Amino acid sequence: MKHNLNITIILLSMFIITQFIGLAVLNADIFHVEQEINGTIQEVSNPQLSWIQPPEIETNKGFWSIFPSLLIAFVIAISLLFLLSKFKFEFVLKAWFFVVVSIALFLTIYAFEKIVPFMIHPIVALIIPAVIALPFAFIKIYRRNFLVHNATELLIYPGIAAVFVPILNIWTIIVLLILISVYDIWAVWHSGFMQKMAKYQINKLKIFAGFFVPYVSKKMRLKLKKMRSLAKSKKSKSKAKKIKVNIAILGGGDVIFPIIAAGVMLKTLGLASALFVIAGATLGLGYLFFFAKKKKFYPAMPFITAGIFVGIILSYVLRYFSII
Repeated sequence: MKHNLNITIILLSMFIITQFIGLAVLNADIFHVEQEINGTIQEVSNPQLSWIQPPEIETNKGFWSIFPSLLIAFVIAISLLFLLSKFKFEFVLKAWFFVVVSIALFLTIYAFEKIVPFMIHPIVALIIPAVIALPFAFIKIYRRNFLVHNATELLIYPGIAAVFVPILNIWTIIVLLILISVYDIWAVWHSGFMQKMAKYQINKLKIFAGFFVPYVSKKMRLKLKKMRSLAKSKKSKSKAKKIKVNIAILGGGDVIFPIIAAGVMLKTLGLASALFVIAGATLGLGYLFFFAKKKKFYPAMPFITAGIFVGIILSYVLRYFSII
């Protein structure tokens, strides 16, 4: 097992909670509102979110036509991240993270407003998410608080997923998951790019795109206990020693792509299929956590993608036999 059982359970729990928050946000459908037109209630584009509204796609051809642009956007984002890191433009990187985190938190909180069983004035519905998102994004990026970091991570990826799910269908998400998994294998096992980026973010930027749980090993805890006992002794003249802290991390990409896949299945086959995808992704990630070796890096997406595919296949099989 890569980490001890308690830490593994914490990471898996945060992963699962984020997935379910993602389903709630996606089900809220923040980019559409109901409006009365000619005496009938119809769904129309939400004018409040026109500044980030994804394009409306109705045909399979439309999904495939926008897919290359999506891939190019990913390549550009990764390339910019690499260049800014290489030339140590920390200020620009932090500003970039701040903007992305602020928007993602805004969208998630806005979705919660849409879920509540009472009406919120349109202006207030914009003010509340902004008032909450901006200070928390500032603390997360510029003040490095452990609790704020992980709490906001639970809300960031559902907000980002809400933008991408409308422009993907079942086939494009399958292709995207395969490409991301191949990239993850290359970036972790061949180029070492992921490890370098993680270390750079944690040590230099003082931020990390993903869940971040520091902990002390059992051996070190016993050592600390012994040091405290010695410190209480009047005869003790022991000097302060460095404490080695282990870090358990789960990258943001490993969290957001299952949410996107579940969201695509939610709009394609319904809630049961989305739950199968989440279950499959969790099992894939759990398998990696339990069988990975200590002090070794592994690409998580191939394991998560395998679990997602099992969930998708199972959904179609059960639907074929009219079980779901």
